[in-house]
Amino acid sequence: MKLREIPVAPELIGRADGEETMTAWQQVCGVDEIEQDSGRRFDFGGRTFAIFRSGSDEFFCTDGLCTHEAVHLADGLLMDYELECPKHAGVFDIRTGEAKRLPACVNLRTYPIRIDGGVVFAGLG
Repeated sequence: MKLREIPVAPELIGRADGEETMTAWQQVCGVDEIEQDSGRRFDFGGRTFAIFRSGSDEFFCTDGLCTHEAVHLADGLLMDYELECPKHAGVFDIRTGEAKRLPACVNLRTYPIRIDGGVVFAGLG
């Protein structure tokens, strides 16, 4: 999916470590375009990302490629916030990006999500 940059004013976002960072929001897709317990790949700025929708209707954004062998993670199995890589069954927590099972041992980066008017935005900048 090719994205176009939507002119949205950057805003300060608090991070888990207490720091704040400027975030530019990028439109990804409509809320109804992702089923529960599944993901969707998108590319932006020469990078691959993945948006996931949990069974409890929460949305998360991570790097889109497995840190073990660069496989697209949106094709993986998602259960209870744990994403299993479709190639070697490494597991990541989509909330934190934490690598939970080998062979994945490097965490994924995660990105903030915002829902506005039924549209999913990811904070990628």
